[in-house]
Amino acid sequence: MLLLTYAAIALYLAAAALQARPVLDGRDSPRAATLVVATLAVLAQAGEIALAHRGALDLHFFAALSLIACVIAALTLIVNLWRPVAALGVIAFPLAAALLAVDVFLAPPTAPLALDWQIKLHVTLALLSYGLLSIAALLALLLAFQERSLRRHRVPAFLAALPPLTLTESLMFQLIGAGFALLSLTLLSGALFVHNLFEQHLVHKTVLSILAWLVFGTLLLGRWRWGWRGRRAVGLTLAGMAVLVLAFFGTKFVLELVLQRSL
Repeated sequence: MLLLTYAAIALYLAAAALQARPVLDGRDSPRAATLVVATLAVLAQAGEIALAHRGALDLHFFAALSLIACVIAALTLIVNLWRPVAALGVIAFPLAAALLAVDVFLAPPTAPLALDWQIKLHVTLALLSYGLLSIAALLALLLAFQERSLRRHRVPAFLAALPPLTLTESLMFQLIGAGFALLSLTLLSGALFVHNLFEQHLVHKTVLSILAWLVFGTLLLGRWRWGWRGRRAVGLTLAGMAVLVLAFFGTKFVLELVLQRSL
């Protein structure tokens, strides 16, 4: 497991360095090599997670952070296959390396809880929706920096490596649409398969998830009906993601690390 951990961290940092190359020296990054290195990093982290938790889903705080980081890195890789956005990897890959290191070297040992297939399906949908919306939030931040730089007629080198502003915005909304659909399925599966919200400490998480769903739904409706974009789109995207972070990890942090209760 330690070998996989060190390999994943090194490969993530190497992939981020390759994607940062246009910013560092002005030369194009070798796209094929970057994708291969990033793929190996994701596989190494996934292997470490599978071995460390015996192939089961461990949803304790630090283990969940490492798992969602792996999902975000994998989705970032897929997005770059579809629409190359090097800046995403520069952010997502080092973050995945850092959260993996925290889980392996700093977090207390935990054991995965027994979950039936319905709850595993619910969790899988939640992870995918969270991952897609996280990448959309990263794009929203990049979009905000792009717009601000264009207004000031100052374009930093790393922003020059991004796609045109309209393409960044289009990709952001496509990811929000996919993430919103999966979040809808997550809430539906939770309503069908989770039977006791109070006993399982899920009330706050459910309320916050519904609130995030409403924010993203309002944004998509506004985009379709009134053509919302720019600062309003960025603000709602980041607000929805902030609520979703509280839903996924805020309540988990309070319960596990502050109140010392098991979920």
